[in-house]
Amino acid sequence: MASIKLLTLVEATTVNAVAKTVLEFYRTARDLSADFPVIEGCIVTFDRQGDGARPNDFVIAARELGLDVEVIPERRRFDLRVIPALRGIVEARRSDLIITNSVKSHFLIWRSRLWRKQPWVAFHHGYTDTDRKMRLYNRLDRWSLPHADRLVTVCHAFAQELSGSTGVPMEKISVQHNAIQRQPPVSSDVIETLRKRLGIGESERVVLSVGRLSREKAHQDLIEACKSLRETKPEVAFKLIIVGDGPERSRLEAAVESKESKASVIFTGQVNDVHSFYAIADVFVLPSHSEGSPNVLLEAMAANLPIVATAVGGVPEMLADHESALLVPPNDPPSLATAISSLLGDKVLVQRLVANAGALVDTRFDPETYARSLVKIYREVIERRRVH
Repeated sequence: MASIKLLTLVEATTVNAVAKTVLEFYRTARDLSADFPVIEGCIVTFDRQGDGARPNDFVIAARELGLDVEVIPERRRFDLRVIPALRGIVEARRSDLIITNSVKSHFLIWRSRLWRKQPWVAFHHGYTDTDRKMRLYNRLDRWSLPHADRLVTVCHAFAQELSGSTGVPMEKISVQHNAIQRQPPVSSDVIETLRKRLGIGESERVVLSVGRLSREKAHQDLIEACKSLRETKPEVAFKLIIVGDGPERSRLEAAVESKESKASVIFTGQVNDVHSFYAIADVFVLPSHSEGSPNVLLEAMAANLPIVATAVGGVPEMLADHESALLVPPNDPPSLATAISSLLGDKVLVQRLVANAGALVDTRFDPETYARSLVKIYREVIERRRVH
């Protein structure tokens, strides 16, 4: 079967959610059977230090996977002086398809006019209107994305929003939820060590949330829900663990101090490998006000954790209320508290939700299904450009 040469632009210094998705696609494509085309990949990324002498975590991970990585020095976020280097890489690589994953990459492919020479697929991961900078980025996408051959976004809710904001017709937008690879079980020694390090008592349960500490992730709602649950059901001993970092951390920590619940809420900061945190948890909560196809939700499903999540964005497309998770309205701490309480107290409900969510991981959100779906899209785009 014919090979496909991809040139993928990724703006990452760590193995963040987008980077994980990109690397998992290449890993899966490499391991698939003979009926799958050979995927030849080149990663293009950017280095604001200027020399690329010290590779960051993402570059290291990509090279360990055997991918060619081209690092373009830049002086600032939207440095148009990178365009000649980008053009040179594209011309030298002669790839079948260019893939972009975020605002800057979309903008550079549009501004460089490389989209006129080669097929282009742009991945859209959703908008957050939290500040003036993000609103500017969203405007740049509205200029860039209409020129892509195909847009791929992570949920139907985003597809509708994207079509409305950019004018791109729905038939040019493909919806592809993220995928997850199950991880090996965490050993009992690792679990015991982590619980001790965090100061979790033997009889204490663990409510876990993982994600960037930004306003739209609504950790404030979760803190209020857990405070309410402690007041109404003092017999349920549990700790809330919030894994992640971001601009809201200081405000959230101050809120915990003011509610006199500091001992019951643990902020871990950024954690590179969260697998062990899922292993110590009893309930996973995603309290966001907006979401797409969240990787942390897939990670919790793959870790066999019962889930409480807000019914926003693509979440209801991934999970069904009272079938594979408990879904609640956003901005509603009392509903969060009730759902968490149910999962801490109803073993039969937990077993049903976990079993159904696990089945979805193995059939709908597995990496092979994801890779085959993307390759089908890539082939369609390449063939259409050849015809026209």
